[in-house]
Amino acid sequence: MSTKPIAIPHCTPGLWPIEILPARFASHVHQALITGCRVALLGLADDLGVRLNAGRPGASQGPNAFRAALAGYGVSTPAGFTYPKVFDAGDIIPAPGDSPQALHQTHARIREAVHAILDLGLFPIAIGGGHDLTFAFAGAVFEWTRANANSTFIDQEDDVDDGIDTAHAHTFGCVYADAHLDVREAVGSGMPFRRLIEQHGVAPLLVEGLDQFANAREFIDWFEDHSGHIAEPDEDAHERYEEVFADTQHIIASFDLDVIDMAAAPGVSAMNPMGMSTHDAERHVARWGADPRVACFDLMELSPKHDETGRTARLAARLFLTFLSNWSSRPTSFQS
Repeated sequence: MSTKPIAIPHCTPGLWPIEILPARFASHVHQALITGCRVALLGLADDLGVRLNAGRPGASQGPNAFRAALAGYGVSTPAGFTYPKVFDAGDIIPAPGDSPQALHQTHARIREAVHAILDLGLFPIAIGGGHDLTFAFAGAVFEWTRANANSTFIDQEDDVDDGIDTAHAHTFGCVYADAHLDVREAVGSGMPFRRLIEQHGVAPLLVEGLDQFANAREFIDWFEDHSGHIAEPDEDAHERYEEVFADTQHIIASFDLDVIDMAAAPGVSAMNPMGMSTHDAERHVARWGADPRVACFDLMELSPKHDETGRTARLAARLFLTFLSNWSSRPTSFQS
C-alpha cells in the first residue's frame, strides 16, 4: 500500500480529540497514511434526508461524536484477537442547499468516495448521518463489486467453497437493524432500501428490530412483495439470518441506532420507546462482522444533539469495535 498521504474525494479530515491515550484503540487509527490498513472509516456527516422527512436534525454531527466516544473507549491491545488497522477517510462534504437535488448531489459524492476507498483495497465502514446515505454508501459497494468481480475481500471462488450455489445465488442481499422499513418513495431518510431494491436489484432483505407501531401496512406489503423478510422477536435470529441468506453471495449490513431502546440510545433521529436491547444489538453486529459475505457496514442516525451523557455515541463505538473484532476472525482473503 502507498506510503504517501491519501486524500479521499469530497472528504474533509475527521475531527478527533487533541489528546488520545496510547492505550486506546483510537490512538492507532491512521488519519493520513493507509500503510498496513485494511479497513476505512468514512463519516457521512449529513442529515438533510432527516430534515426532508421532518425528523429531528442533528445526525450531521454523528461522525465526530462517534470519534470523540471512540477516543475514550476501547483498549488498543485486547485479549484473544488483534484489531485490523483502520484508516480514517474523513467526512463527506455535503452538497450545498436544502433541496432533494442537493441530497442527490451528496449521494453522488459519497459514491465517488466509496469507490476510491475500495480501489485502495479497504473494507468500508460508515458512520452517519441520515439513513438515506446508506443508499449511496451501499450502492457504491454494489457498483464497484459488479465492476471488479475479482476483488480481494469479495471472492467468488470462496463463495462456491462455502456451499453457495452461484448459478442460482442472489448477488447482493441486505440485512439491517431498524425500527423502520425505510422503503418510502419520497426523497429523504426513509427511502434507502426502496432505492437499493429498485435501482440495484438488491434481494433478499432481512430487517431486524422492526417497530410494529411505526410502519404502515402499505410499506410492509410493498417490502414483503419485493423479497423482504421481517424477523420476529421470538425467532432464533441466527437461524433466520442463515435461512434468508442461504443463497446470497454478498450482503449489505446497516445498523440504524434508532432500533435500540431509547433508555440506552436517546441520541437518534427518532427515539424508540420499546426497542432492541444493547445485548441483542451486539449479537446481530457480531454475526455480521464474522460473515465473510458482508461487504460493507454502517452505523446510522447518531444525533449527538439529543444524546444525553453521550451514551448513544459510546454505544456506537462499542458496536463498531464489536464488528471489527469479529471481522478480524474472517479468512484473510476476505479482509483486504
